[in-house]
Amino acid sequence: MSLRITKVNDLLRDLISEALVSEVSFKQGVFATVTKIRTSKDLRQAFFSVSIFPESETHYVEETLKKELSQIEKFVHGRLYMKPLPRLKFEVDSTALNADAVEKILFSLS
Repeated sequence: MSLRITKVNDLLRDLISEALVSEVSFKQGVFATVTKIRTSKDLRQAFFSVSIFPESETHYVEETLKKELSQIEKFVHGRLYMKPLPRLKFEVDSTALNADAVEKILFSLS
């Protein structure tokens, strides 16, 4: 991965995290954390992964992010000084859920 893409990913992670706090209002007790950023080589698209706590609120957070994605994008684009400005897309990061399932299996084996 090029140094430019790495720097853009770091910057986008910080800006999207800030946007989740200031621009999106989740109900009390629901948290969404940006875990990964993948930006295309041409910088036209950026995918960000979101970890959700509690996991039972995954559907709620997905629907909220779908509704607020344009607001998040507007916030991020207003603070980026680069061309082209990447279109944002999100996905739910299920790594923690998968790790928990593996841990339960391993615990049951011992």
